[in-house]
Amino acid sequence: MHGPTPIPVDQLRFAMPPVHESPEDERRHRKERLAGALRLFGRLGYEDGVSGHLTARDPELTDHYWVNPFGMPFAHLTVGDLVLANHDGQVVEGSRHVNQAAFTVHAEIHRARPEVVAVAHCHSVHGRALAALGEPVDPITQESCAFYEDHALYPDYSGVVVDTEEGRRIAAALGPHKAVVLRNHGLVTVGDSVDAAAWWFLTLERACQVQLAARAAGRPFLIDHARAVATREQLGHDLVAWINYQPMWEQISRSEPDLLA
Repeated sequence: MHGPTPIPVDQLRFAMPPVHESPEDERRHRKERLAGALRLFGRLGYEDGVSGHLTARDPELTDHYWVNPFGMPFAHLTVGDLVLANHDGQVVEGSRHVNQAAFTVHAEIHRARPEVVAVAHCHSVHGRALAALGEPVDPITQESCAFYEDHALYPDYSGVVVDTEEGRRIAAALGPHKAVVLRNHGLVTVGDSVDAAAWWFLTLERACQVQLAARAAGRPFLIDHARAVATREQLGHDLVAWINYQPMWEQISRSEPDLLA
């Protein structure tokens, strides 16, 4: 007895990044994903007072960036609440201030990396803990290998970043990589989409958590260089990050559809 006929592969659904027909459509898409990522970060406990910001480059005004407004809780953010600021942090659309200290870092990273669409920085617990040790993420799990030789450590701490020169130094430390650990401060991730930048932050925070837990329990085994590189080549691309993030986008957008208002 034969089983059911297999469905042709080309008839099965598989989500891929959308192609936008106009800048307006792309802008709306980026803003929706930005609001969704902020809500998700709030759920996960990454919000800490007024600290924590995600930015998305505008598709037309490429030196302008959408960002969450200063002092507004992540849990309440909607697309309509997002603020558009120019490279100098001056608001050109919206009704609230932006956090100038955080925006300085984001703006300099966007300037240095024109291919980057989104930047994520929050004061997450495990990211700050590893940053306090002044250490990078080790290749001790499959997920942490995504960052193997593709993240940096910024070795200085000079207080709250308020000047562009400090922002430039952080951007220089990040270099071509997807993430930087700011010593005594926390994590920054970037991506060619909001989804990718958000996923890199999520998985880097988890990698920090696993590394701290493993070290507390014993001596972790490092994955060797060749295997770590091979794993990074499989898992370390922004498209892979985008795909990994989709279940989280589906979760937040379905459970909290008011974020799209």
